Amino acid sequence: MTAREWPNILITGTPGTGKTTHAALLVEALQQAPETSAAPWQHLNVGDFVKEKGCHQGWNDEWQSWDVDEDKLLDELELVQGQGAKVLDWHTCDIFPERWIDLVVVLRCDHAKLWERLEKRGYKLNKIEENNEAEIMEVVLADARESYAEEVVVELRSESPEEMEENVGRILQWVHGWRANNADDSDDEA
Repeated sequence: MTAREWPNILITGTPGTGKTTHAALLVEALQQAPETSAAPWQHLNVGDFVKEKGCHQGWNDEWQSWDVDEDKLLDELELVQGQGAKVLDWHTCDIFPERWIDLVVVLRCDHAKLWERLEKRGYKLNKIEENNEAEIMEVVLADARESYAEEVVVELRSESPEEMEENVGRILQWVHGWRANNADDSDDEA
């Protein structure tokens, strides 16, 4: 078990599956719930963090994204993730050390709905096609299952506001369970 008082949660999935919205709603719910409101919950949108901290090697016009310097990103994130109570959201998960992450939530979406969402964002056709193919082939889910212990990876559908609300509720329940299990472990060690 971890020595952190609060867990770190990674919300991941193909672009357009609702990671940022889920993370923001989850942090809001965690800050309002009496059992978890004492923690310094923070939503870390890793894409924004990359820009803010300069963890990139420049802009890639072809893919409309930053070329991430993974070593610098991990160095910067090492400084903030240690105390826990972080909800990270990013389109990939396999670069984060297992010891940082207590729950990996992989959001999934029907590929036709995903295509529509990415079109609305103004993505170029090559980026829409690549992301749609990644969703169909379950690339992010496979990466999560290869990178983390089976018991910390959960796959959730993200196609409607109702599913989003249910997902946030499930994760909130998981945090309560995590806290109870860690409190029991620390009591046993005393």
